[in-house]
Amino acid sequence: MRWALVKVALAVTTMVVVAFAVPLGIVIKEMARDRAFSNAERQAAAIGPTLSITAERGPLERAVASTQAGAAGRIAVHVPASGEPGSRALEIGTRRAAQLDLATARRLGRASVSEASGGFALLQPTAIASGKIAIVEVYVPEDDVAAGVTTAWLLLAGVGVALVLGSVAVADRLGARMVQPAQRLAGAAHALGEGKLGARVPEEGPSELRSAAVAFNSMADQVVQLLANERELAADLSHRLRTPLTVLRLNAASLGDGPAADQTRAAVEQLEREVDTIIRTAREAKPQTAAAGPGAGCDAAEVVRERMDFWSALAEDEGRKVRVAGVDRPVRIPVARPELAAALDALLGNVFRHTTEGTAFSVDVHNGEDAVIVLVSDAGPGIADPEAALARGNSTGKDGSTGLGLDIVRRVAESTGGDVRIGRSVLGGTEVRVWIGLDGFGGRTPREARRRTGHRGGAVRRRKRVPA
Repeated sequence: MRWALVKVALAVTTMVVVAFAVPLGIVIKEMARDRAFSNAERQAAAIGPTLSITAERGPLERAVASTQAGAAGRIAVHVPASGEPGSRALEIGTRRAAQLDLATARRLGRASVSEASGGFALLQPTAIASGKIAIVEVYVPEDDVAAGVTTAWLLLAGVGVALVLGSVAVADRLGARMVQPAQRLAGAAHALGEGKLGARVPEEGPSELRSAAVAFNSMADQVVQLLANERELAADLSHRLRTPLTVLRLNAASLGDGPAADQTRAAVEQLEREVDTIIRTAREAKPQTAAAGPGAGCDAAEVVRERMDFWSALAEDEGRKVRVAGVDRPVRIPVARPELAAALDALLGNVFRHTTEGTAFSVDVHNGEDAVIVLVSDAGPGIADPEAALARGNSTGKDGSTGLGLDIVRRVAESTGGDVRIGRSVLGGTEVRVWIGLDGFGGRTPREARRRTGHRGGAVRRRKRVPA
């Protein structure tokens, strides 16, 4: 479409330029010719007063020499014999016109132009005292007739080329203004079809394309909202089922020995596996919706306080010391609230599941320029193989862990360009560091953003912390 507009503009402008430039060039040529012969007529008229007074050679030669054309040798005066005895015809200057043309001009009695060698001759009849007709001949070189015509034509050609190029450039810009928004709209539609839910179209261009962009963005927001609702339902299922199941499992562990207690513990484990399967299926079947549009995200400090209010009650029942830091002010992150809550529940649930009663733990939130780091630390025995624990499904061990909890945490971090690492905490046990990128790093990679903010490896773990 863009090139079609350029071709149309090129064709139309070329026709307009030709339609105006060709006649204008002809007019310029005629104007130059008229200017040359008008000047010749003025030169011939300057001889007229002298001819009306005398036909003597001396005065006529002085009159011819006084003119510009005469001084250049371009004026000739042809005076016929007066008819008196002994009178003879007088010729002053160099004749260039043919005798036949001179006779014709004398007979017609009006100025005429005849061709001469290398130019033209203006023949101006003038009556003299004897009643005869003298002819003043002014020679006009061909260069004078075409003076300035070539320059004017070149100027016209330059203006025509500039108009054509200008119209092509304007048509190209107009075409781009129409085509580029359409291409962006098509690209965004393809991206949305491929599951890139953050695809949006700038609302610019012609009014029709702006309306299409507004409609597309509205549709994409609705799609994201629908998918986010489904993800929220899955996260809500995680909150409502897994957390009570953790409490139920801990309570079942205190039932002691016996067939009924063993059956209860086996039923709880079976129920946990089924719930994990349902949640895993729900999460893996749906594309990521985190940070899908403007306004997506939550206050990490508020979510941490909310979830710690829940887990602190269970920690108090088990005699665990709890410390929370970095949640005294808002900390905005590009993660949906249900996503972060599910990740925190998974990490804290692992603390309760894999450490004994009375084991202290802490949650720290560090707010940087380009990233937010959430640390969940405990004073337990630690994890023997952190890499295997982070691998999807590879954390299954003797304790019956499915690995889903860390997988949920990793999904949340990687959706922002961050990552998850496991190390040794200052409390002596495990430290899970969740690195959440802010605003997509502004085009930087996670490693570059970590280098800029100073979060490299275990840099955060080297900060002094007070044990709970």
